[in-house]
Amino acid sequence: MNKESEPIPDKTIDCIGLFCPIPIFNTNEAINTIEIGEVLEVVTDDPASTHDIPRWAKRTGHKFLKFEDLGEHYRFLIERTK
Repeated sequence: MNKESEPIPDKTIDCIGLFCPIPIFNTNEAINTIEIGEVLEVVTDDPASTHDIPRWAKRTGHKFLKFEDLGEHYRFLIERTK
């Protein structure tokens, strides 16, 4: 169990095998299918996403909560704020 309290994602999208710009398009589409205050989990293996997804969250005004490098893939948590 994590010492930090990590939010449980309300929705997860799997972008494994998809490369820029598709993970951003899918993230943008998926964030609009959840309610404000809910959390989107994005899983991808695209190295560009490590920079693109946090920048997208900042640019679109959503709260970037967490990034994890899990070796074979990356995991992001983003809270919808608007």
